[in-house]
Amino acid sequence: MKIQHLRFTCLLSDDIATFAGPPLSQTCEVSAVGTAHSLCLPQAGGTGGVTSELNPTVNSFQRKFVTEIKRCEEMERILGYLLREIKKSDIPLPEGEVNPVAPLPKHVMEQLQRLESELSEVTRNKEKLQKNLLELTEYTHMLQITRNFRETRQTHYEEFPFLEKDSMMDYTSMQRLGAKLGFISGLIQQVKIEAFERMLWRVCKGYTILSYAEINECLQNPDTGEVTRSVVFLISYWGDQIGQKVKKICDCYHCHLYPYPSSNEERTDVVNGLRSRIQDLHTVLHRTEDYLRQVLNKASESVYTWVIQVKKMKAIYHILNLCSFDVTNKCLIAEVWCPVNDLSVLRKALEDCSRKSGATVPSFVNRIPSSDIPPTLIRTNKFTSGFQNIVDAYGVGSYREVNPAPYTIITFPFLFAVMFGDLGHGLIMSLFALWMVIYENDRKLKRSRNEFWNTFYDGRYIILMMGLFSIYTGLIYNDCFSKSLNIFGSSWSVRAIWHSSTLSFILMVNTNAFLTLDPNVTGVFNGPYPFGIDPIWNMASNRLTFLNSYKMKMSVILGIIHMTFGVVLGGINHIHFRKKFNLFLMLIPELLFLLFLFGYLVFMVVFKWLAFSAANSQAAPSILIHFINMFLMQGDTIPHLYSGQKTLQVFLLVIALLAVPVLLLGKPVYLYWLHKGQNRFGVYRVSGYERVRRTSEEEMSLMRAHDMEEGSNHDSLTSSFDFADIFLHQSIHTIEYCLGCVSNTASYLRLWALSLAHAQLSEVLWAMVMRVGLRVGSRVGILFLVPVFGLFAVLTVSILLVMEGLSAFLHALRLHWVEFQNKFYSGAGTKFSPFAFSLIHTGFENDGLPL
Repeated sequence: MKIQHLRFTCLLSDDIATFAGPPLSQTCEVSAVGTAHSLCLPQAGGTGGVTSELNPTVNSFQRKFVTEIKRCEEMERILGYLLREIKKSDIPLPEGEVNPVAPLPKHVMEQLQRLESELSEVTRNKEKLQKNLLELTEYTHMLQITRNFRETRQTHYEEFPFLEKDSMMDYTSMQRLGAKLGFISGLIQQVKIEAFERMLWRVCKGYTILSYAEINECLQNPDTGEVTRSVVFLISYWGDQIGQKVKKICDCYHCHLYPYPSSNEERTDVVNGLRSRIQDLHTVLHRTEDYLRQVLNKASESVYTWVIQVKKMKAIYHILNLCSFDVTNKCLIAEVWCPVNDLSVLRKALEDCSRKSGATVPSFVNRIPSSDIPPTLIRTNKFTSGFQNIVDAYGVGSYREVNPAPYTIITFPFLFAVMFGDLGHGLIMSLFALWMVIYENDRKLKRSRNEFWNTFYDGRYIILMMGLFSIYTGLIYNDCFSKSLNIFGSSWSVRAIWHSSTLSFILMVNTNAFLTLDPNVTGVFNGPYPFGIDPIWNMASNRLTFLNSYKMKMSVILGIIHMTFGVVLGGINHIHFRKKFNLFLMLIPELLFLLFLFGYLVFMVVFKWLAFSAANSQAAPSILIHFINMFLMQGDTIPHLYSGQKTLQVFLLVIALLAVPVLLLGKPVYLYWLHKGQNRFGVYRVSGYERVRRTSEEEMSLMRAHDMEEGSNHDSLTSSFDFADIFLHQSIHTIEYCLGCVSNTASYLRLWALSLAHAQLSEVLWAMVMRVGLRVGSRVGILFLVPVFGLFAVLTVSILLVMEGLSAFLHALRLHWVEFQNKFYSGAGTKFSPFAFSLIHTGFENDGLPL
């Protein structure tokens, strides 16, 4: 997508206003915001512009709209508090798509502050009422349980052990000494009662009597709100000094102390009063909760709108801080990157904004030349976005570089299916992806908070394509849950094998579970299977040998084709960027080296398939031996594939080796000659060859701007030339390419290895699970087959679909990143991330704060 660097200027009026423009593309808004003036800030759906920084020397805290951004952050805090209260009350959050305009911050701020103040006050009153109710409930339980303490006196200490030793010291003596009997009652958590009891004994030296009993029901703690089991206790003590120690111990163990009535009449009056107060608290608390829920219900209707408005306002002020003002503070200047196709949309948005704001001088846009590399914009839809994300994970493409994503849509699921080829597994994967595609607009699926599920949902079209291609390769392999499908009938006749043997046909069939297929026996092979592999190979003892040879050669052929296609795409880059010398100094040497060596390997594979039949296959030479002898320039002692083979191999090897120094030295030497010629004649070179006399710096600037739009960049020719640096980079590229052709070709053998592994795992799973259930012949076998099938289904999904599918996915990803894309794709660009309200995420997080 071609992108142009622009400068647009907005003249500001003296009034504060907010405007919403007409719909452009999907969502188009023109908003005017400000503290002293109205600002025209156009935004057209997902096609907005990337704003350049015009205040690089200004501190972030000294920008013009810092106060407004802080105000927006304060509103986000209030919205987070509001959302938490809504969720705490189990009020459903709003659903639906709304697109409100961005108002001034103070309008929303006033509403949110009033709402926060009201909610805070009501919530505090509710919490106080709840705490008071819990305390009165505890007090009631304490009075009911301690009623029998003075009667039963079930103590757990010795009552003053020194009285037994000194008979003269009795209760009367304690009274005579001025000791006063006191009581402390309250509640303590059950887990603390033993430690509490020991502490009283050690500190008070036995001058206390502790009585306690457990409450039958769990009570809510007034301080923490936790539901715990509590114990009611009554402590009798002598003397005020002992009483002070007991109170300090109770404070240390966080006991809830309540007054202990001195008589039964007082106890009865207190209990009656508590019941009346508890009933009144229930009534007041119920009304408070109803009022709070009404406030939250009303707030929940607008909370989604407020979240979007605050996000829009914050985004607008952030962009405004990147812009600059003229000396009169009446003119806002912004520099943006904008797609060329969207220039008309941008101009129309500015015109509408200027008209609605009542500005006397309209805003305008100027296209300005720039030497900066533009960001990369690639328009996608819901189908292509997943494949584009795979490419972008490697690196965002440079500006106007060939994008691998369109080709990845086909090659990625195909290479995955080569490794994952199974009709049954591909069908399950396709049905799962098809279900996600059909219900893709379901909000529960779209806005799930499960990150693992979101990964599957975002890649639903990738999974669908991988499943469909797996069905195709499964038909080619004739493999469905490790079993073959006899659709067209086998082309092999097994009876002819046994006729050549002395044993009877019935005896051989009953005593042999596997067959050895030999097409040289007359009457065995009657022609090729119409589509895919013949199902009889599933019973053949030499099945693995046949499939290994087939899949290994297929992997090499696919790999060479894939890498050659990547090199050809690199030529398209050279043509587009007007570097035609790279076609002769890089593309052609790379193709010669790749095709004359490894392309010749593919030629030998195909030639051997065509030149040799089953009758003379034993005399067919080894391709691997011939390929090794090609580098050693040997091979006179082994039979040739065709006449003149050695001469052709020497020729191809020499050409491939001569391509290496051309690839290494061609580009650096040519650029050095080009640089010397430029300095001698003082010219500006266009397209690498044509020379144009420089007449003025203005013409040079216009030519560079034109070349930038066309994808060419001649800065490297006019800037300082470093031959050593260019030669070093080209040396690294040459070594990496030549060695990579060998390693990358071997890397494509993973297609063969993973395909074999997947087929063997599927076969082992069938033999160890399903075959065991199917072999049970009694009536119990039918019931036994149900859990066996369930186990088989679970293992198939977890191991063969999830684990093996993830493994094949990662290997296909590596083949595209390393073996394919590095042939032409640099991935050194910057992603075009426009200022667009449609790109602002407005979901809710678990803590209630919007993203």
